[in-house]
Amino acid sequence: MPLRVEETFAARLAARGRQTGMWVCSGSPLVAEICAGSGLDWLLIDAEHSPNGLESLLAQLQAVHGYPVAPVVRPPSGDPVLLKQYLDLGAQNLLIPMVDTPEQAADLVRAVRYPPHGIRGVGSALARASRWNRIDGYLHNAEDTLTLLVQIETVAAVENVAAIADVDGVDGLFIGPSDLAASMGLLGQQDHPDVVAAVEHCIREIKAAGKPVGVNAFAEATARRYIAAGVDFLLVGADVALLARGSEALAATYISSADDDARASY
Repeated sequence: MPLRVEETFAARLAARGRQTGMWVCSGSPLVAEICAGSGLDWLLIDAEHSPNGLESLLAQLQAVHGYPVAPVVRPPSGDPVLLKQYLDLGAQNLLIPMVDTPEQAADLVRAVRYPPHGIRGVGSALARASRWNRIDGYLHNAEDTLTLLVQIETVAAVENVAAIADVDGVDGLFIGPSDLAASMGLLGQQDHPDVVAAVEHCIREIKAAGKPVGVNAFAEATARRYIAAGVDFLLVGADVALLARGSEALAATYISSADDDARASY
């Protein structure tokens, strides 16, 4: 019996409006499943700064499947070989870090498309993406089953943001204030006025290009500021940060010597 493809993140954005989500960085399918049932709209399963390989990514995609949440996967880089493997695993929604130029963005579009429009290797008969060729017409329709998001994280990317947003095949742009702050010489100061101004500049440029724009904002006041600025999707927490802060609060409640200094979660 032919199978259907799940709804893409881009389709969710178009149909449902703003999407609020969280990071899943633990590498645990159990934690991913707990987060998937939280009521949030989407999860970012991260492999750039988290202990995730192909096997753990596969297990997490399987764990969240069937929940009303969109999984987006972030690889450590835009390496076409790695992207091919992620796509074959069944990752439909990709967020690529550190995209600074429209040329890089165009290369990523080619990396996620089959020839003649791209360079993705053909292995659908072996791959979960096509449910082992149980999805009719997968090879010819694969690009319609994917969402490609690129991340704006440097001064160079901010300067090129309009051109990056204009690349056909880029479905949305996501702003990373932490790396952007570092690129601006303001390491650890993602709420600095200059960083906030750069983020809001990018939001305006991306919205003007007609593309969805997202941002990372763990502080509620910052998140609400960017919501007011018009972001379409955002991340407001992380599994590991919730566990770290929650366990520290528990220790501070019952152990008088526990370190109760406030710590940043991002």
